Amino acid sequence: MALRFEVLGRFNRARAARLTLPHFECQTPLFMPVGTQGTIKGLTTEQLEEIGCQIILGNTYHLALRPTSELIDDLGGLHKFMNWPRALLTDSGGFQMVSLLHLADITEEGVTFQSPVDGKPMLLTPEESIQIQNRIGADIIMALDDVVKTTITGPRIEEATYRTIRWVDRCIEAHKRPNEQNLFGIVQGGLDPVLRDICVRGLVDRNLPGYAIGGLAGGESKDSFWRVVAQCTASLPEEKPRYVMGVGYPLDIVVCSALGADMYDCVYPTRTARFGTALVPEGVLKLKHKAMADDTRPIDPTCDCMVCKNYTRAYIHCLVTKDAMGSQLLSYHNLYYMLKLSRNLHSSIIKGRFPEFVREFLQTMFPKGDVPEWVCNAMEVAGIDISSCCTPFSSPQD
Repeated sequence: MALRFEVLGRFNRARAARLTLPHFECQTPLFMPVGTQGTIKGLTTEQLEEIGCQIILGNTYHLALRPTSELIDDLGGLHKFMNWPRALLTDSGGFQMVSLLHLADITEEGVTFQSPVDGKPMLLTPEESIQIQNRIGADIIMALDDVVKTTITGPRIEEATYRTIRWVDRCIEAHKRPNEQNLFGIVQGGLDPVLRDICVRGLVDRNLPGYAIGGLAGGESKDSFWRVVAQCTASLPEEKPRYVMGVGYPLDIVVCSALGADMYDCVYPTRTARFGTALVPEGVLKLKHKAMADDTRPIDPTCDCMVCKNYTRAYIHCLVTKDAMGSQLLSYHNLYYMLKLSRNLHSSIIKGRFPEFVREFLQTMFPKGDVPEWVCNAMEVAGIDISSCCTPFSSPQD
């Protein structure tokens, strides 16, 4: 195991920890930007260091197709290839079972994809996924799991749950660099509490370095979402990191952190930037709107990032969707926002003021007191009193 996880502070379920990996010592809770093919679009690795990025996520499926894991290995691994000195995490390629389902055929052996590059069939087995990730060289690698959308019901969910457990044994057997790379298992089971519990127990029995909660952020209701996270974090080991996959909305990260999760990833902050939307404490700011055309304020007057210090909303309004600089500036700001949120979550837990931080966050985002009912329910389970943020007539929102 090439990982050390030390809990430094707590508030009920929430915890702030030090996660020591081969390439970097990280603080949790943490957000990981997604660099699908070894790059965060529009930003340099130096800029990512500058804004406090700790881990970048790379996509095994796409890296295996282009530039190929063999080339990355020949050139010294992904860290060297992309000039990134800090930590890396690679996914297993399993998510493409959902996102490219029309191109995939799933059997016990693995997943056969029709390559979007040249149309040729490509078989991704648990063994091949691990071999590719061993060559890429990330600090954290993910077991290949059988991913099913949470909106699907019936026997397919049970099949995927048990297959995920069987496949993790094949991944463990295939993993040739356990002293340099940490293999995380992924909890599946859809929205079925019994299947989720079976998968958690099966993975915990394997004593892996860390565990992810997978299969969410796929169209399920927010009420279902937080309940799955709460169930899994309550059952996963206290001394191991917990990673909720595909989560990138600031509100979701605050809620999941309160429920005991530590790590998150999502394309949302950079993808929404490319559509001209900035993340701000109040929610989002759409820079394409005409009202921005003559607005001389920064994106967020409370933000001290390079973009907010140097550029106006009016300037960025001129650029968004028309010039690459617009998406670059917004991507920089949005990732700065997410990484600062992560640091604030960590420090508020360490300083013993996590409930106050949560209340301030919610009061800023929902100044009228219309906090969604699912958030109120989740905070009750997390043991955080947010009654001062809510009106008695809050209605459920997804």
